[in-house]
Amino acid sequence: MRGKITNNVKYCHVNIDPDRSFYFDHVHIIWNQQITLHQHDELEISYIITGSGTRVIGDSVDIFSKGEVIFLPPNMPHGWYFSENDHDEKGKIENITIIFRESLLNGLAQVFPELQEKVAAVKRNKQSLSFSGETLMAVQKCMVTMVSQNSIDRLSSFLKLISIIGDTPETYVVGTRYQKDSVATKMQEINRYMVNNYQRDISLDEIAKHVAMNRSSFCTFFKKEHGRSFFTALTEFRINCSCLMLRQTPMAVADIAMAAGFNDVPHYNRTFKKIKGISPKGYRLQCQDHLI
Repeated sequence: MRGKITNNVKYCHVNIDPDRSFYFDHVHIIWNQQITLHQHDELEISYIITGSGTRVIGDSVDIFSKGEVIFLPPNMPHGWYFSENDHDEKGKIENITIIFRESLLNGLAQVFPELQEKVAAVKRNKQSLSFSGETLMAVQKCMVTMVSQNSIDRLSSFLKLISIIGDTPETYVVGTRYQKDSVATKMQEINRYMVNNYQRDISLDEIAKHVAMNRSSFCTFFKKEHGRSFFTALTEFRINCSCLMLRQTPMAVADIAMAAGFNDVPHYNRTFKKIKGISPKGYRLQCQDHLI
């Protein structure tokens, strides 16, 4: 089973060794042992080496796959929910996490004038970012190198990492800062409910009741906030989840359709082609040929 997305965001106290400038963690764990939705006061950079699934960052819900690197500003709720179908031969996923305090950035800017602009750029960012292009490859290489380094060399690599992420346009937003107003809270709860239940039928009455609204009010509210209907958003999310399985697993198309919440395989095939412009089998073949 997939891990359930909890309604409450856990606050985590990060214990950074007093003999270290930052927290560095390289883990191989069973796919369902990853920490659930949480937040902390520190900044974070996470690299997913093995595994894929669904991630929640702030008020955004999306699928993720191996290779992505995410930057998180302080107090940004986040959680990765790994798929049971994508792991190594021992059933484990792998990731690298770096967590550091803003005070460390302030100290670097004071000690190293060369880093002042880079540090300022990192601190100015209040949204969660993912990297692309040459920046992504540089960050991945830097973080993997840090795994085998001693503390001094690892610190040197950290300075390089800050320099890279503080001076690149190759980023895109994957999560906005958590808002505590009623609208944002309600949207976050709707997103969580959708991710937890997309594999089965969800009725409008059910989801509306879950967020204490009537059917009509819910439809109006969702379309205003999302710019589309709930069922359109749910269908697109299901198709995206199926894309992940087509890319990452050898599962049969019919099994993927069911796992993504489609009870009728021909309907899944038609919907997939309408949204993606290609059949599920064609999509898988193009992925295998590295054309997608």
